[in-house]
Amino acid sequence: MNSILALARRLAVPLAAICLAAACTNSGGDTDGQTGPPPAPPGTVPGVTSSEIRFAVLATGSNNPIGTCIMECFTQGIEDYFSFRNSAGGAHGRKLVVTTRVDDQLGKNKEGALQIISANDTFATFGAAQLPTGWDDLYKAGIPQYVWAIQSEAMNGKDSIFGNIAPTCLDCTIRSFAYVAEKKKATRIAALGYNVPGAPKKCVGTITDTISLYSGETGQQIVYSNDNMTYGLPNGVGPEVSAMRAAGVDMVIGCFDLNGMKTLAQEMERQGLADVPMYHLNTYDHAFVAAAGDLFEGDVVTVLFRPFEATSRSGGIAEYLRWTSRGGHQPTEAGMNGWINADLAYQGLLAAGPNFDRKSVVAATNRMTDYDAGGLVNPIDWSRQHEWPTQDDPATHGYRQECYAFVEIRNGKFQIFGGTTEKPFVCWQNKDRSWSEPTPTSFG
Repeated sequence: MNSILALARRLAVPLAAICLAAACTNSGGDTDGQTGPPPAPPGTVPGVTSSEIRFAVLATGSNNPIGTCIMECFTQGIEDYFSFRNSAGGAHGRKLVVTTRVDDQLGKNKEGALQIISANDTFATFGAAQLPTGWDDLYKAGIPQYVWAIQSEAMNGKDSIFGNIAPTCLDCTIRSFAYVAEKKKATRIAALGYNVPGAPKKCVGTITDTISLYSGETGQQIVYSNDNMTYGLPNGVGPEVSAMRAAGVDMVIGCFDLNGMKTLAQEMERQGLADVPMYHLNTYDHAFVAAAGDLFEGDVVTVLFRPFEATSRSGGIAEYLRWTSRGGHQPTEAGMNGWINADLAYQGLLAAGPNFDRKSVVAATNRMTDYDAGGLVNPIDWSRQHEWPTQDDPATHGYRQECYAFVEIRNGKFQIFGGTTEKPFVCWQNKDRSWSEPTPTSFG
């Protein structure tokens, strides 16, 4: 798995707009010499009563520019998971409950974090932030965090921030770009992204580097790239699509959010390129795709967990679907990520034993070397995957295998692509970055 594949799920706005919404802070890997959260004060564990273990949610609700359900759906996933575990007694005889919900309103994540720290009445925090300016404050306060890992930079080097995937380098090549193109029999690739410094521009660069690295084996080449597109595409994409048409593009990879990909698809259709497939790093949104009719027909989407379209007779996917239905909710990407985060929090509590505190739960979680959330995700070794791997060394801090799941859009619905319904992930060895055909895989 790679965090660059989630870039379109994160906010990609100009830096000036970010600074207007929130104080510009450095939420990178500086740990001020800390190796983990400090122990809880003697005789007390914040957020833990005789009957409950209480959690906070800090997420983007209002002012969400991507338009998808983030905070509400993320929280639903957490609470559906808690209902599942509470039905069997919770953790150490205590119910798991969300008692604090803070909407960071896009630009007030730091203020929300400081509110949680000041109250000190919850055990840990779940996070789904577009701008995670408060994650470092929570880390320094010793509060464990379980986050939707679309902000790899803010996770790197912090051993009490756990994600639905592990933090991975944004400059590293990703085999999925070349693989999807190969499966689509495409050799003339276009890569497009927003003109936002940092990760969005790196996304286009990563696509270009990947296609170049494996061109000898695949025969693929980048014939058009553009990382200078204004966020939201307010001026349309007519000239860019014209340029792609002139270049003979036969597949497009977009580092955009859902609405950006829709705008691009509409213009491609207008200019006669409706049959050219797009590879989406986002768009695993069933309602959005269904409403688009045949606009995305034949396109491919990455999914960072076992897709809902895979077989679901047992394991984490079966429990997720069962308890989501009981909660009266629809399966969503954000909901699944909340569920995975909640599972890791629960597993850490169990591993720490009945006399737990924040520090012991973090330590116990960091001893997990094969965490897959009941077969939902590529197994994570939390003892070594808080640090980014590198292009030259994918193995030391990386996954044992490089794995992805894909779905293809057919008749307004998703179906498994590349793998099978039984084995929806496709995986490569990760000792180095050499090219090979992947192996269909299932976890759990």
